[in-house]
Amino acid sequence: METVKVRPLALIDDTDRLIEYSAAMDRMQELFEERVAERRPDTLWLLSHEQIFTAGVRTDEEHYPAPEAGIPVLMTRRGGQLTYHGPGQLVGYLIVRLQPGEGVVDYIREVEHRLVEAIGKAGVTAERRDTPKGSELLTGVWTADTGRKITSIGMRVGRNVTTHGFAVNVDGDLTPWSLAVACGMPDVDMTSLERELRDAGLPVPSFGDFARTVAEVFEAS
Repeated sequence: METVKVRPLALIDDTDRLIEYSAAMDRMQELFEERVAERRPDTLWLLSHEQIFTAGVRTDEEHYPAPEAGIPVLMTRRGGQLTYHGPGQLVGYLIVRLQPGEGVVDYIREVEHRLVEAIGKAGVTAERRDTPKGSELLTGVWTADTGRKITSIGMRVGRNVTTHGFAVNVDGDLTPWSLAVACGMPDVDMTSLERELRDAGLPVPSFGDFARTVAEVFEAS
């Protein structure tokens, strides 16, 4: 893995239940205000959501799922485009003060590298990708062997503190991804640890075990 900064985080682990998205946004705003006021350290919040599509500020409405899909769509203020959240997906919200001279793109790259390491520890070789000029942003993490996207990343910075974060597909139903245009890429093939490892005949880690691996890679405790 590319060298990243030493950046210990406080961990909030809510992976034992599903958290409704709007309620999570309210809580994330509270964490953000606490970090801005220096009332809490840099924080990683791990959780999972009930089924929902969320749209970033650049999302084309033509990429939304049809109403008959039956899964709500919510506009957000994060970067990135349309993504899906649901059971079996590990979401990590990062409430982190950027360091001097550091921009949000620098931090997103660090997040990508940390997730490549975590996914590799689970048994899937993964990679980040640079975006060719004029192409749709390739932010996220991809499987090296099959070329599928396994992690979405969308972040926002305000008062030099980040919010939102990443979503890794661990297990669960991948069907909802086919109901809309994920990440602004009509041809993207979204995958999960479960899909990649079972296709390779390898054991699939439990959701809790993978969450602990992610926390470890992010120096979160």
